[in-house]
Amino acid sequence: MWLFVIFAFVVIAGGCSHGKSQNGEFAESSNKLTDELILALGGEPDNGFDPTTGWGRYGSPLFQSTLLTYDKEFNIEKDLAVDYQVSDDGLEWIVTIRDDVIFTDGEPLTAEDIVFTYKTAKTSHSVIDLTNMDKVEKVDPRTVKFTLRKRNSTFIYHLTNIGIVPKHAYDDSYSEHPVGSGPFQMVQWNKGQQLIVKANPDYYGKKPYFKKLTFLFLSEDAAFAAARKGEVDVVSVPPSFAKEEINGMRLVQLESVDNRGIVLPYVPDEGKTVEGAPIGNDVTSHKEIRKAMNIAVDREALIEGVVEDFGTPAYTVADHMPWWNPATVIDDGNMEKAKSLLDEAGWKVGAHGIRAKDGLKAAFTLYYPSNDQTRQSLSIAFAEMMKPLGIQVETKGKSWNELEQVMHANPVMFGLGSHTPLELYNTFSSTTRGNGLYNVNYYSNPVVDSYIEKALRAASQKEAIKYWKKAQWDGETGFSFKGDASWVWLVNLDHLYFVRENLVIGEQKLQPHPHNWPVTEFIEDWHWKQQNSD
Repeated sequence: MWLFVIFAFVVIAGGCSHGKSQNGEFAESSNKLTDELILALGGEPDNGFDPTTGWGRYGSPLFQSTLLTYDKEFNIEKDLAVDYQVSDDGLEWIVTIRDDVIFTDGEPLTAEDIVFTYKTAKTSHSVIDLTNMDKVEKVDPRTVKFTLRKRNSTFIYHLTNIGIVPKHAYDDSYSEHPVGSGPFQMVQWNKGQQLIVKANPDYYGKKPYFKKLTFLFLSEDAAFAAARKGEVDVVSVPPSFAKEEINGMRLVQLESVDNRGIVLPYVPDEGKTVEGAPIGNDVTSHKEIRKAMNIAVDREALIEGVVEDFGTPAYTVADHMPWWNPATVIDDGNMEKAKSLLDEAGWKVGAHGIRAKDGLKAAFTLYYPSNDQTRQSLSIAFAEMMKPLGIQVETKGKSWNELEQVMHANPVMFGLGSHTPLELYNTFSSTTRGNGLYNVNYYSNPVVDSYIEKALRAASQKEAIKYWKKAQWDGETGFSFKGDASWVWLVNLDHLYFVRENLVIGEQKLQPHPHNWPVTEFIEDWHWKQQNSD
């Protein structure tokens, strides 16, 4: 009952201009070319809309502007910046910004706001890591100088995803009442129900066609029901709903780097962390076990059976990104080859078909977040695939708080995928072992570390990409299957949306992990398709 009342409220508040015919089927009203949209794109941001703590790093920050940005082919373009220069030693970055930008409260955006934003982000103790930034200072009202401790090629990605906040209007409530200079500004946020935004009339960039957006925070079932009633214009759906038909809407299927894979503890039992969490797993620390599972798993079968053909096989954390190494692709689903590998390594089939070596059974527990149906289904399907191989996998769901206590010593079904190679550093560098959700399996390879270090210190993105690829596989070693097989990557999930049939959302980039509604990154380009137009 309460869900119905809430949903009725948000639809009325959102100004939906769509109606139903008498038989309940969707029928567009006479003012179908309204400049408003109602969207149900999934989860509500847990921490609000503050870029200094991570908002917008998986897509456009919507309310704020960034110094630089990506185009749809991942080329770096200027946004607030009109120019940037890097010193020969890579330690000084001088950025010049536009002089025609104002915040939504009417105040001008200046170099002081840039300095304030980056200083605040550095001390936010959040997912943003600016420890290599020694200082940031104002040169003049339009120029900022960043000074790094060490040359770091990935610093440019901070300039693309940290939205600028106003020094004069930033306080403890900013995440709930953001002031920015982006294409939209907040009107109203009813937590757990809806977010209403309107176009920023003073935005310096391309003016959005749509002047008002209402984001509804609904369960998957409720969002799908709303779409069938013609009460939303765009709705995110899981694979289980994607093959349904909705009158007046079409399915948009976007490929992604939003991967699901099993992170495998890389070291044997090594005791515990300072917080008391166990480290290491005596089974998955064996390279032949990790490789055999990668060979035996049938990724295409998982795509067909679990995500209903809405996905692609995953081989690394960065498939099809500019820094991905295509040499990491493998032939999988080869049970006989996987069995031979374990036979040769001394893992013999024993009681109940479970292999063992030196008294150690090839058995472990695979954990997954208990609130994630897809990860649960992938975990169960993976466990079934390992039975013929002679590896016993028990599956168990837990909350994230509980997973953090077991993830260093047990395989966990993880999800990653971003638009920055920093994710490779965070996940596979020896320096990040056990650091929050980074490198949870304590992976370490000195050769990989050397490539990561060379990528970080590279003088150009082209040079950096060469080393990011080598860290995955250099012909002899790497963190991918062909090297250390530190994970079993399974699938990259397609992002699925039902979209009003005459709504044009244009081409999209390869989608990242779905936080922050990445499909809205180019929302300034969205428009209604005019009747009788191509």
